[in-house]
Amino acid sequence: MSDILSALGDILEQRKNADADSSYVASLYHKGLNKILEKVGEEATETILAAKDAEHSGDNRDVVYETADLWFHSLVALAQLGERPEAVLQELARRFDISGLEEKASRQPK
Repeated sequence: MSDILSALGDILEQRKNADADSSYVASLYHKGLNKILEKVGEEATETILAAKDAEHSGDNRDVVYETADLWFHSLVALAQLGERPEAVLQELARRFDISGLEEKASRQPK
């Protein structure tokens, strides 16, 4: 699975140099971080609504589809900021043997 994320990271990086008229991702980069984050917010809302629907219908197809959109747009935001998908995988790996309660308690207040 990390191969898919790595390949996607490569594509997202390549799209930074693409023409905004020829690539959806390039058009997002051209519009800037605020537009990308707007898309992340939209996809998060759509994911939430799809999950609520799936809970009642028992059909998870839409929530999987919307989660893919959410992950994708989150990765575009990270790429805009100079991060690759592997950074998220490394952070998840770091947390793997840490209790969720311990990890949350260790966070510094902002």
